[in-house]
Amino acid sequence: METNEDDMVRIPEEKELRPGSVDLPRIERAVREILIAVGENPDREGLRDTPRRVARMYAEVFAGMYDDPLKYVQTFFKEQYDELVVLRDVPFYSFCEHHLLPFEGKAHLAYLPNGRVVGLSKLARVVDAFARRPQVQERLTDQIADLLTSSLQAKGVAVVMEARHSCMTCRGVKKPDSVMITSSLRGICRSDARTRAEVMALLHNRH
Repeated sequence: METNEDDMVRIPEEKELRPGSVDLPRIERAVREILIAVGENPDREGLRDTPRRVARMYAEVFAGMYDDPLKYVQTFFKEQYDELVVLRDVPFYSFCEHHLLPFEGKAHLAYLPNGRVVGLSKLARVVDAFARRPQVQERLTDQIADLLTSSLQAKGVAVVMEARHSCMTCRGVKKPDSVMITSSLRGICRSDARTRAEVMALLHNRH
C-alpha cells in the first residue's frame, strides 16, 4: 500500500509511563541474599557472577516498565479500509507477578479500522511493551485491547492470548501441557454476533 505524508497522522507524544532505570546493584545484593537464604554459597565459582547475570536479566525482561506502548501507535495512516485487519501468532514472553516465573505464548490481534491503520510491526511492539513487565495474562490481554481501541479509534478490537505458565509446570500442580487462553473484545467485535464469530474464527484459524 503506497502512502504519502498527507496520509500519515501523528498523535501528539506523551511522557514515558515510568521514566527511570533498573537499579542493578540493588538486584545483585538481593539475589546474593536469596542464595544465602536457600543455603548456597554465593562466592563459589559457579555462583560468583550469578547476581550480576540475574540483575541484567531482570533489566531485560522488565524493560517494558520503562517503555510507553502508546508511542508505537502514534503514527498511523489514514485509510478507508472497512474489513478486519488480523495479525496472528505473535510470540510473547512475560513474567507472572505472583511467583516471578515466566509465561510465554502467542498473541492474536484483530481490529476493524475506522479510518486509521497502523503498521503490523507496531502491533507486535505493543505486545512486547506490555508483556515485558510483571504481569498476569488477563490484565495483559485487556491492556493491549484497550490501547488499540483508544489509539486507533477502531470500530472493534479483539485480542486472544494463549500461553504456558511456568508456575503451573515447574511448581505447584506441575501440569506441563496446560495452556491458558484469554480474550478481550471491544466495540463491534463484542456487540455484533456475526462480527464476533468472524473475528474469533480468524484468530483461532478455523475455516
